[in-house]
Amino acid sequence: MLRLFYGPDEFACSAAVADLRAAIPPDLLDLNCTTIEPRGFKLDMLIAACEAYPFLAEARLVIARGLLKGLRAGKARDELRAYLEKLPPTCDLVFVETEEFDKRSSIFTFVKKEAERGRAELREFLPRQGEELLRWLDTRARALGVQLERPAAQRLVEFVGAEGRALVNELGKLAAYVGTGQTISTREVDLLVQDESEQNMFVFIDDMALRRRGAALRGLRQLLADGQAPTYLLFMLARQVRILLAVQELAQQRMRPEAIAAELGQKPFVVRKALEQARNFSADELLRLHDLLLELDHGTKTGRVEAEVALELALYEATR
Repeated sequence: MLRLFYGPDEFACSAAVADLRAAIPPDLLDLNCTTIEPRGFKLDMLIAACEAYPFLAEARLVIARGLLKGLRAGKARDELRAYLEKLPPTCDLVFVETEEFDKRSSIFTFVKKEAERGRAELREFLPRQGEELLRWLDTRARALGVQLERPAAQRLVEFVGAEGRALVNELGKLAAYVGTGQTISTREVDLLVQDESEQNMFVFIDDMALRRRGAALRGLRQLLADGQAPTYLLFMLARQVRILLAVQELAQQRMRPEAIAAELGQKPFVVRKALEQARNFSADELLRLHDLLLELDHGTKTGRVEAEVALELALYEATR
C-alpha cells in the first residue's frame, strides 16, 4: 500500500511509522523493512527495495524519509511518479515528510487521488493545540504512572511549546523526578524545565557577543517568530552591553569573577560568560555600541525607526 505521512509534528509522525514497524514480527523486521534516506538517493534503490519479495510475511515495509522535499520537478520526479502506479501489492511504501515540500507536485496529487479512492493513505500530522494538547499530556502522564496538574500542563506548554517530542522528553524527566504515583505541579515544572524562549534569548545574545552574525540573525528571527517584542530585544541587547562594559572595567582591576558577580549583583556564571564575551570587544567598541543602542531606542520610541530595523542595525554594528 502507498502511504504519505507529513506535517510538522515529528513525534506523532514517527509514532505512526513505529506502529507500521511494530506490525512486523521482531525476528523478521530486519529482513522485511528498509529505510531510504535522501542522501545519495537513486530511484533504482527505492525500486529494488519495493520489488524485493517479503520473507515469511505478506508485505515488505519501505520507509522513504524526506525524499519529496529534495525531489525537484523534472525527470527524477516524473519517473518516481510513474513507478508509484506499478507498486507491487507485496510492498508497503510510506513517504515520511516532516518539513515543507511541494504539495503541488504530481506525486502529492497522485497520492491524494489514490487516497480518495481508498487505494492509498494520506495523513497530515499537525501539532495539538489547546484542550486537545492538555488532554494528550494528561494521558501521557498517566501512562508514566504520575498525575499532571492542569496548571503544570499549561506551564509546560508555555515553556516548551506544542512540539510533541520535546513535551514527551520533558514529561519523562518530570515523572522520573517526582516518582511513580506522585503529582507534577508547577513547582516541578519551574524547577526542571527550561523556558525555550529564554534559552533562545541566551543563544542569540551569545552569538551576537561572539560576533557570529549569521547565527545571531537566525536567532533574532526565531525570537521574533516566538512573539518576543522588538523593543524588549533592544532593551536586552543594551543590558548585555552594559554588563560587558562593567565586567571589562572590573576585570582590569584584577577582580576575580566571584567578586565581580557580587559587585554587580549578578550570578557567577553570568559574569564568567560575560568575561568570555567581552574579550571580543575593545572598550571603545562597546561604548559606541551602547551609544548606538540608546539612539535606536529613542528612535523607536519617537517613531523615527522601526524596532525590527533598529535591531538589525544594532546586530550589524555588534558583529562587524
